[in-house]
Amino acid sequence: MDLISVIVENLQVFASYILPFLFVLTVIVFFHELGHFVVARWCGVKVEVFSVGFGPEIWGFDDSKGTRWKFAWIPLGGYVKFAGDNNAASVPDREQIEQMSKEDREGNFHTKKVWQRAAVVAAGPIANFILAIVIFAFIFAVVGRQVIAPRVDSVQTNSAAAAAGFKTDDVILAIGSKKIESFSDMQRIISSSADKELEITVDRQGETLVLVATPQRKEITDRFGNKIRIGLLGISRNAAKEEVKTIKADPLTAVVMGTEETYFMIVRTLEYLKDIVVGREKADQLGGPLRIAQISGQVATISFIALLNLAALLSVNIGLINLFPVPMLDGGHLMYYAAEALRGKPLSERVQDFGFKIGLALVLMLMVFATWNDLVHFSIF
Repeated sequence: MDLISVIVENLQVFASYILPFLFVLTVIVFFHELGHFVVARWCGVKVEVFSVGFGPEIWGFDDSKGTRWKFAWIPLGGYVKFAGDNNAASVPDREQIEQMSKEDREGNFHTKKVWQRAAVVAAGPIANFILAIVIFAFIFAVVGRQVIAPRVDSVQTNSAAAAAGFKTDDVILAIGSKKIESFSDMQRIISSSADKELEITVDRQGETLVLVATPQRKEITDRFGNKIRIGLLGISRNAAKEEVKTIKADPLTAVVMGTEETYFMIVRTLEYLKDIVVGREKADQLGGPLRIAQISGQVATISFIALLNLAALLSVNIGLINLFPVPMLDGGHLMYYAAEALRGKPLSERVQDFGFKIGLALVLMLMVFATWNDLVHFSIF
C-alpha cells in the first residue's frame, strides 16, 4: 500500500468515526460545563478556567471577567475551575482560602453558602437533561416522527406473543398504563422489558382484552453488525407506504414530548443498571470511548438527525452518571453538601480527601472496565 493510499484511508477513518465522535462529545461536554458556568456566575463565583478537554491547551482566549476559555488536546471530558479550587475536580485549596482578602473571598466558590455551591454543582447534569429535551423537541417539531398503527399482522410460532394469546389484526391500545399510539411505541417498551411480565391491552374486533406477556430476551444483530440483547414479543407489522404517517408537533407539545422522552431514557438507563446488579443483564454492553466513536460513526451514516438523537441519549446518560453519589463526580459533591447542611458545618478535610481518593479509584476502575469491554468488542484481546 503506497503512502497516498494510507493517507486517504486514515482521512476516511477520521471523517467517518472521529469527527462524529468529537462533535457529539464536544456538544455534550460544553453544555454540561456551561450549566456549571452560568449558575456560578449567577451566584457571584469567579470562574478561572472553562475547558473542553484535558491536557495542554490547543486554543483559547480570556473574556472580560478573567475566565480562560480553552480547548485542550484530550477531548474526553472537560471542566470548569472556580476561584479557590485546588484542581479540576473542585477540591478546595484550604490554605489559599485562609490567606485571602475579604474581596477575594467573595468570588471564592468554597466560601459561598451551601445551597449556592449545590446549585452550581447540580447545574451541570441538569444542563445535560435540558440539552436532551431541546434536541428531542427539535426533532419532534421540525422533523416529526413516523407513526404506524399498532396492529398485529403476524404472530410467530412458539413466541411470547403466541403464548400470551395474540392474534392477527389485534390492535395494541396500551402496555400497562402507557397508551400506545404507534407500533414503534410498542417496540421500544417491549425491547427494554425482557423477562418482565407486561399487561397489554388490545382491541380485538371491537372487544377490549388484557393479555399478559413476558418478552423473551434474545440477541440480535443490528444493521451495522453489532450484537445487542433486547426483549422480543414475536409479532410483526408489514405496513404499506400509505399507512406510514409523519406527524410534526407544535413547539409546546414538542417540549412536552422531549421531556417525556428524556424521562424515558433516564428510567431505562436506571433499569439497565439495576438489571446488571441483580444479574438479569450482562455488563458487556457498557462501552467506553472506542465504542462511542464506533456508534457515532455508524449513526452518522444514517443522517445528521440520527446523530443528534445519539447526542441526546448520551447527554442523558452523562448527566445521570454525574449525579451518582461518588466523590469526584457532581453527585459526590452534592452528597458532601447534604452532609454539611445536616451537620451545620463541612465534613473534615481528612474525610473529604479520603472520599475523593475513593471516588477517583472508582472512576478509574469504571474507565478501565469500559475500555476493556471496547477492546473485547473489537476482538483486540
